[in-house]
Amino acid sequence: MEKREFIEALIVLTEKENVLSTGREVNELRGQFEDYLIEATRQFQIAELEAKDRNEEFTQEEWMNALKEEFYEIFSPYKEKRKAVIDAKRLEEDENLKKKRALITQLQTVITNEENIGAAFSAHKEINEKWKKVGDIPREKRNDIQQEYSRLLEQFFYNMNIYKEIKDYDFKKNYEAKKILIEQIKELSKIEKIKEVEAAIKQLQNEWEDVGPTKQEHWEEQKNEYWSTVNKIYDRIRSFYDERREKMQENIVKKNELIQRAEAILGLERDSVKSWSNQTKDVLELQKEWKTIGFGPKKENDEVWKKFRGLCDDFFALKSDFFKDIQQEYDKIAEGKKKLIDKVNAIRENMDWGPTTKSIIELQKQWKNAGSAGQKNEQSLWKEFRAACDSFFDAKQAHFDEKDKAFEDNLKDKEALIVEISAFELPTDKKEAIEVLHGFSERFSAIGFVPGKQKDGIFKAYKAALDKHYDSLDMKGEEKETVMFEARIKTLQGSGNAAELFEKEKQAIRNDINTIQQEIIQFENNLGFFANSKGANALKDQVENNIKAEQDKLIALKARLKMIPNE
Repeated sequence: MEKREFIEALIVLTEKENVLSTGREVNELRGQFEDYLIEATRQFQIAELEAKDRNEEFTQEEWMNALKEEFYEIFSPYKEKRKAVIDAKRLEEDENLKKKRALITQLQTVITNEENIGAAFSAHKEINEKWKKVGDIPREKRNDIQQEYSRLLEQFFYNMNIYKEIKDYDFKKNYEAKKILIEQIKELSKIEKIKEVEAAIKQLQNEWEDVGPTKQEHWEEQKNEYWSTVNKIYDRIRSFYDERREKMQENIVKKNELIQRAEAILGLERDSVKSWSNQTKDVLELQKEWKTIGFGPKKENDEVWKKFRGLCDDFFALKSDFFKDIQQEYDKIAEGKKKLIDKVNAIRENMDWGPTTKSIIELQKQWKNAGSAGQKNEQSLWKEFRAACDSFFDAKQAHFDEKDKAFEDNLKDKEALIVEISAFELPTDKKEAIEVLHGFSERFSAIGFVPGKQKDGIFKAYKAALDKHYDSLDMKGEEKETVMFEARIKTLQGSGNAAELFEKEKQAIRNDINTIQQEIIQFENNLGFFANSKGANALKDQVENNIKAEQDKLIALKARLKMIPNE
């Protein structure tokens, strides 16, 4: 809805004669109008911040105060008029209640004191005509008053022995008319709008009272059905208003929860643009959720709305203050990022690929940790920085792509050798078989590098082919361990990153050597605890044997360490 449409819609609603019927629509329109002003204020704040980011002058449109004054110049008189109508209606209902109670008292007096049937009927007719002319009474009293009046009417007709003077036709006609009224009352359960139900039940009850009596044998059953049906309708009416009051209270609880969440957001620290951005999203989400919650009781609803709106206003005021000072911080970060761009430009043409790559990656980390330079600077700086980095990495990629083309023939040779290894049948002589396998390893290493993408896959296939042959050799114990280790070293030599794998092997062996040396020292320390006795000597011999075993392991590990090439 546009801003002028609120005024036009309010004028249409407030000019209607029945101010009570338009109350809910006017309140809803007022809520939408307030939400519209909040959203407009937020848009102005955003526009002002964006203008400041662009170093542009911002002029806020001065229409909201005038629009708000015009709106409330129409709304306030309507509100006062409606309040006056409601107050007058309440006074009128209270006066009507007094009138109906007075009529009940008069009818009770006629029933108790009047012996003349003609005079009694005349008094009854006068009382009944006055009763029908009396307007609405308070809703919560309506059913009880009507029941009391109906009870007295029943007593009146019976006391006057009216049934003796009414023809059987009239009894039957009244009986059928009341049956129809009962069915009409039952049909009210299908009407959704409670206001329509209230008006209809009042009208039908008046019609019921206008219908004369029925035969005594029918009356009790029909009366019970009538009041049972009427009470169900009034139970539904009471339930509706109870549920509405409960729902409105639930709405107040929900709105208070949103207020608590808004207070919690205001209590958080906000020392960066990111934190302000995240919390702004949270506040806007709270405002969006607020709109989905229905109304509460008028007074409480106005109070919680005033408090919630105040919290939102406080938040956006603080945000506005923060962004007045943040531009200086943005400029400082922008200067730092320009220096990072200069550093990348200074080294991007260096074709010492490894060290240069590490340097540029480190500069990228520094860029990431530097923070945002603000909307005005960040995108242009990032494009310049990324272009400088891409220039180096594109050149590096082109270099290695060209290099990989030169390795294609090596890849084909290694694939052919793997096929040969897999198909080869080992000699029965174990020594001769090992020499053949060593020869395969030397040939594989001599072929040279393959393209980087195929490096791991070709080496895995080569290792699997050799391992299958070595596993088939009939070897056990130390011989098997030595041969398999030697085969492992020769296999690793064929890897594209042999130096790295050899260094891992050395480190693993050095760790084992240190562990064994510690165990030998512990065993030697234990020897000092044994005295010269038969039992002690046996334990001493066992410890010395353990030391000898560990020393043999140490010798074997040192020998393996020497077998690893220094690449």
